[in-house]
Amino acid sequence: MGGSGSKAKGVWPFSGSGGDSGNDGNEQSLARMKASRNATPFVFTRRSSLYYDEDGDLAHEFYEETVVTKNGRKRSKLKRIQKNLIPQGVVKLEHPCIHVDFPVILCEV
Repeated sequence: MGGSGSKAKGVWPFSGSGGDSGNDGNEQSLARMKASRNATPFVFTRRSSLYYDEDGDLAHEFYEETVVTKNGRKRSKLKRIQKNLIPQGVVKLEHPCIHVDFPVILCEV
């Protein structure tokens, strides 16, 4: 429903051997099969969800405490800071993970 299958039959991104040998003459599927032989099922890096602020602190979110006076009473509120934040970027994983598209069942219950 809504999805379309690949034109190259029997080609998995992590398989060591391709399915078809390109009987339909599609050069793009042949190139994809050759490139997939070098793929690994492991993921060694990931994009971090942490940010650096102006002071160099690293966190998911940053807040600033502000004092609000209402009816003569002072209240403190936290204001979320969203400007001047720099994403941490790509982080190397301590232990490699298995890619979500790895086509093999590792454990069956």
